[in-house]
Amino acid sequence: MSASESVSESIRAPYRAPLEFSVQAARRRPPSQDALNAWIRMATDLLAVLLALCLASVFRFDLSPAEWVHAHPWLLTGPDLPIHPGYLLFFAATLLFMNRRDGLYDTLQAKGSLHEQRKTVQACFATGLLLCGGLYVMHNTTISRGFVAYVIVLTTIFLCVLRALWRWSLYRKYERGVDTRNVLIVGTSHMGNAVRRQISGSAHLGRVFKGFLETPDVSSTSESQEFVLGDLKQLTPVARQYFVDEIIIAERCSTAAVIEVIEIARRLDIEVLVMPGFYEELTPEAPIEYLGNLPVVALHRRNGKVIGNLMKRIADFGLSLFLVAALLPMLLIIALLIKLDSPGPVFYISHRIGKKGRVFPCYKFRTMVVNAEELIHTLASLNERDGILFKITKDPRATNIGRILRKFSLDELPQLFNVLGGDMSLVGPRPPLAREVGQYELEHFRRLEVLPGITGLWQVRARQDPSFTRYVALDLAYVENWSFWLDLKILVKTAEVVLRGTGS
Repeated sequence: MSASESVSESIRAPYRAPLEFSVQAARRRPPSQDALNAWIRMATDLLAVLLALCLASVFRFDLSPAEWVHAHPWLLTGPDLPIHPGYLLFFAATLLFMNRRDGLYDTLQAKGSLHEQRKTVQACFATGLLLCGGLYVMHNTTISRGFVAYVIVLTTIFLCVLRALWRWSLYRKYERGVDTRNVLIVGTSHMGNAVRRQISGSAHLGRVFKGFLETPDVSSTSESQEFVLGDLKQLTPVARQYFVDEIIIAERCSTAAVIEVIEIARRLDIEVLVMPGFYEELTPEAPIEYLGNLPVVALHRRNGKVIGNLMKRIADFGLSLFLVAALLPMLLIIALLIKLDSPGPVFYISHRIGKKGRVFPCYKFRTMVVNAEELIHTLASLNERDGILFKITKDPRATNIGRILRKFSLDELPQLFNVLGGDMSLVGPRPPLAREVGQYELEHFRRLEVLPGITGLWQVRARQDPSFTRYVALDLAYVENWSFWLDLKILVKTAEVVLRGTGS
């Protein structure tokens, strides 16, 4: 069950954006996520060249790795390198240029795996031939040709393996619904359905089709009727409800309407693509890209906080790994106490709604009797929270050890594994239940635009406040004002709150 399926259609409301928009603003801006991925792959290619150099020296000169490190520290003493640093720099720089020229640092979804492997082999051997030609022209006879051959072959093997691993890891993430893009198609004609079939039938594109928006004066085909979510006037509510990342305009409509779509997309940080040739006055210099086999042109690119999000993920993973290792004895003791205290499993697994409505299993130590969910309806009159939240301070379903764990928030510790898996962050809005999301109003969906967290502003500022409005307001304030400094302050404050034992 997805969050979007749980929400009433009644939250959609017409919206009309102003038409003032410059043509220059609609031109393509380079996507920062793709640029970051390209730099990472270039860095790994350079590491592959260095590794090939090391292994080539071992294989060519019959040295063991230990002998190579102690007797021939070539990477530290340039003159002792088996190849002059100038030739090595030429080989590496030319290889990067060849890879860049052949599109090997573009988005992986643009080309197939076999095409990528073939281009990689061609780039490596072309660069190798240029290196050999340079040695011949310079009449260099001191460098072993066998060593050069080893470098070329090993570099080719390493780059092919790196490309395959990178693509495999990306596809695995897409299978789990991680880092996929939710797509909204404007236009319900045959072209719109062709785009839908391309997205739905190509999981490696990393896109999830959410639905169509109808355009004026164009009737929907029978094939697209069941996927229609509304019309262009409802773009804002539909985009928020379905966590849309990308809008594809697959039908001709007025330039004024397209400019209005772009203006809304800029405000909501959504990318806009269009079929080439539809609006040439808005895309005079935009390059053609490919969505599978379909050509598209970018009208607007989002400017996400890619570097900040990457650093947050690195910090989450590193700190969570440290905490799991440091608290492992405590985790084992808590697990043993739960088993001795009451019958049932150690962990309670609750399916929660995460970033962009993705459902994931959220782990906690079990603090209640096994049939706690079945008893919730009988305790509705004891609920101490307003709105859609449910909380009882002295919950009769809690076990003896469970009350202690809840008081000091120790039941949340297994969520460190959710953080390691990428489903949660250390700091962020708490992950809601599907039944809660089903009662959300449009504005509430903004709290699902980021990864949910183990702790957040609400936990440290208004933990005992029964107001659902305050709960949402604090989460939205975090989404709008996120920074590393804010995360650090929340983590420090969380430690203080936990030690005081203010949980319930």
